[in-house]
Amino acid sequence: MLDEWRFPNRATPEGSAAYYSLRFAPKDLRDDLAVLLAWRHEVHAVLEDVSDPGVARLKLHWWRNELDLAFTGKPSHPLIKALQPVLAQHALPQALFTSIAERMESEVLRRQPADEADLDAACDRDMGALFELIVRCHGLTDPVSLATARRLGIFCARVYLIRDSGALARKGRTVLSVERLQRHGLSAEALTRHEHRIRLSDLLAPSAAETRSKLVTSHLNRRMPACIRARTRILETLLHEIEIAGFDVADQRIGLTPLRKLWLAWRESRRN
Repeated sequence: MLDEWRFPNRATPEGSAAYYSLRFAPKDLRDDLAVLLAWRHEVHAVLEDVSDPGVARLKLHWWRNELDLAFTGKPSHPLIKALQPVLAQHALPQALFTSIAERMESEVLRRQPADEADLDAACDRDMGALFELIVRCHGLTDPVSLATARRLGIFCARVYLIRDSGALARKGRTVLSVERLQRHGLSAEALTRHEHRIRLSDLLAPSAAETRSKLVTSHLNRRMPACIRARTRILETLLHEIEIAGFDVADQRIGLTPLRKLWLAWRESRRN
């Protein structure tokens, strides 16, 4: 595997929640997991790097073609070449990678989730799929473990939506469901304007409560690999900090210090 994609890589930079979660993964799995996160990172980057929707869809289509070649032939991109043996070693389903790409295409097309169930489904197609890939790399394939991983993935994805809601709203991206916005006489387009975006602090409180409902019982959580438990603990603490700040995220990004992330990940890794 090229050093560019080994842990840590551009998807797991030092100081990030992804970095500290993988620090507590088994050493022989870190590079494999880092490649999985790199795939998601590069697919997400299309949305950030390309402003033209048509070009963005073409780039996503190219990534999906490369993924097809990883399963059936010889891919050309170094990341996909690094991913290929990981797919074989852990018998990872192609559908999970496709799910992440399809989620990004929905963002390119500005498809807003209709209601809370639709928002959960969108988060599940992204981080839910990623977390399932991670637990499969740990050899966990039973239905309870897979379902628990995906639920925690939904939780983490929704926390990120809350954290980034100000920046996402400015771009007309997914923040809340259409149903919740319409309840307050708003739309994704309206949130691009500052006079409406400052209302996010009122809108996000019920969304946070819905997000917390995705957390699973401690008994089921203990089934999860340490890296997923660490990521979830960091995001749960971040959500708490956002709540304390009164969801004041319209024009700022609230975060945790690297030292605090490390402490949270270490403590979670020590739990039995």
